[in-house]
Amino acid sequence: MSYKKFVIIIMTIIVLFVGSSASFIYFIDPMWTFGHKNTYNDVQTVIDERQQKPNAMHFQPFDYDTLLLGSSRSTYINQHDFKGMKVYNFSASNLSVREYAPFLEYATKQNGKQFKRVIIGMDFFKTSKSESSFNGNLDKYIETLNEPLYRYKNLLSYDLLKYSYETYKMSKNNVPMEERTYNRDNVANAMRVDSKLTIEQTKEKIEKFRDEFYGSSYDYNPNIKQVLLNLKAAYPNTEFIIFMTPISTPLFKELVDQGLLPYYERWLTEVIDVFGGVYNFMYPNTVTNDINNYFDGHHFYPEIGTLIAHRIDGSNEGVPEDFGQYVSKENLKDHLKYVESKASNIHNSLH
Repeated sequence: MSYKKFVIIIMTIIVLFVGSSASFIYFIDPMWTFGHKNTYNDVQTVIDERQQKPNAMHFQPFDYDTLLLGSSRSTYINQHDFKGMKVYNFSASNLSVREYAPFLEYATKQNGKQFKRVIIGMDFFKTSKSESSFNGNLDKYIETLNEPLYRYKNLLSYDLLKYSYETYKMSKNNVPMEERTYNRDNVANAMRVDSKLTIEQTKEKIEKFRDEFYGSSYDYNPNIKQVLLNLKAAYPNTEFIIFMTPISTPLFKELVDQGLLPYYERWLTEVIDVFGGVYNFMYPNTVTNDINNYFDGHHFYPEIGTLIAHRIDGSNEGVPEDFGQYVSKENLKDHLKYVESKASNIHNSLH
């Protein structure tokens, strides 16, 4: 075999391999830059929501009247469950209070107009200085997606080839094999665990919160109220709908045991001062008392997200009477007394 023929064969093999890999990555679309749907990409692995969601918003049609922001807890709320609203769920893992503004700014730019409503799911553990001082933004993600030929350079990534293969396997079997996956309509799903593993993971999560979030190192951030005031002032024509995310009652008990109930009450008071009212789901109730509504006592399953959506949209379809109370300045004192009574009887409410 001549040297020239050998080189041609090698180059042909390389071109075929690269072309096949690029075609496969395009077919799966792991970075959400092309937007097509098929049987083999409908259970998408989470690579980085801060990149994937802006990618989708930038490269595909984006026209919504409502934006949903929040941490990983809020990712499990189906944006299509809000009746009478066209919602985009822009929640992302570990989202901090200081990231609300840049997330909303970017989404507004992509939307071409201000949103009629912004729904924000707030988490108490994000009220400490250590958890709420991060001044994150989307600059590096926006810079990345604006790179020349960004979508097409992704097709040559070996890492994305691996992610594509994982997505392919899950989609083929239609079984999520990761803690959180997405379909092609920006709807998150959670991997189901049995009751034994739920108990184990809840215990682990309580220990983590005791050590990292609720323990002696907890220090309430007094600047949170001003951050929220600034956010509201920047969008005077937008209705802000705030809800407090529901953690399991055992995890709420740890908050109480660590002496943080006064800070929880301060948090509610300050947020209500800013926005006029909140939907509070974070207290012992029918839903939070059942740890099987969570896979780790911290993150609820999507069906609980549906209940949250139906309480907020006013339809209340399927929502237990004691799950979620709208709290305003007028009924705040009574609500806090109600929560305090639930907290004092918390052992009796567990099952």
